[in-house]
Amino acid sequence: METAAPEIATVRAWLSANARPIVDTDPGYTGPDLDLLIERLGSATVVGLGESTRFSRQIYGVQERVFRALVERHGFRGLAIQDSARSGERWDRYVRDGVGDPESVLAGSWRPWRTTETVAALRWIRAFNQAHPDDQVRVFGVQPPSAEPADYDVVLDYVRRVAPDRLAAIEAHLAPIRTAHQMDEHVQRHQGIHPGRPFAEQARAAFDLLESLPATTEYVQVRTHAKLILDFHENSVAGQGGFARDERPSGQRVIDWQRDTGTKIVYWDGIAHTTNLRLGIGTAEFRGVGAYLHDEFGTGYASVALGFHHGDLGMNTAPDPQPDLLDAMLGSVDLPAYYVDLRDTAPEAVREWRDGPAKARVISGIYDPAKDAGANISVASLADAFDVLVHIRATSPVHWLPIGDQ
Repeated sequence: METAAPEIATVRAWLSANARPIVDTDPGYTGPDLDLLIERLGSATVVGLGESTRFSRQIYGVQERVFRALVERHGFRGLAIQDSARSGERWDRYVRDGVGDPESVLAGSWRPWRTTETVAALRWIRAFNQAHPDDQVRVFGVQPPSAEPADYDVVLDYVRRVAPDRLAAIEAHLAPIRTAHQMDEHVQRHQGIHPGRPFAEQARAAFDLLESLPATTEYVQVRTHAKLILDFHENSVAGQGGFARDERPSGQRVIDWQRDTGTKIVYWDGIAHTTNLRLGIGTAEFRGVGAYLHDEFGTGYASVALGFHHGDLGMNTAPDPQPDLLDAMLGSVDLPAYYVDLRDTAPEAVREWRDGPAKARVISGIYDPAKDAGANISVASLADAFDVLVHIRATSPVHWLPIGDQ
């Protein structure tokens, strides 16, 4: 973010004067520190709570505090999550009807959700719904149905029964790629533990072998499971060769759900997905769900970006941000946690800063502190991309569920 030296002081002074301290990041805290923010967000139809990393306990805590308050005070009754429709249905069955338990519900969910923090969130929603049986919170996944570990078992059980001589060949393709449900393929490559052959190729080979087997009355159903596996790997970050893709279907899922139910929705995802604008990821352009929600709802969509300055993420420790990042500017405010509303009045120099381009830190599963300079996204205008910024000075890691529960 290029800001002239005299204007930097003005921006920092404005941030200090307008920063509203967050007293506690624990989701169970109900103090008044977020009251003004909740009141402003409460008038929206959809609120996007976007995190710069999924590994920070403090960011998750603020995210959930906002969600709880919007449910309790402003009648939000929908939670949209970055996961498949199948996973969202399990979350929904648990929070509405108590089917299963949080740990088993999360066992088939996207890896970043499998934390004790998410368990606590599910239990809170379940308790709220039990207390409000006629006015419940619902949960849905924004992505289409996708493969889960059980699908591999369906395919292998079928082959074991109808063509046992082909079982070893198909299992050789499926065994290595089902590990992507524990750790994404692109993360395996980053960590140097990938088995070698692209998972999409392995999935295609298994699918083709299945297609060559004698047809039975069960075949159509089993083929559906195999196709989910193939689509999962071909449409993954590794399968597509990068993060940049058009999220129109996921955005439309939220829009349709809101139209069908008339419900106010909180959308949990990363800031690249919740921002109002197209953005740059390296040399690629990405249009996330938030851009479609902004097009549909206008000012009825509010985008909140939750970021941090430095700290422990469990897998790595993030250093102070690069000096040209938004996070470095926000770190000039001497508070452990705060938020600032970009819609507040400001002098001209600050308005120019807010209206100008910005780069914000984003840390994913392939983050490498040695390559910290590349761990960011860029937007054409900070104020057009986000309505509110939340900043955590020092972060500590989320608590992962034991491997046996995943």
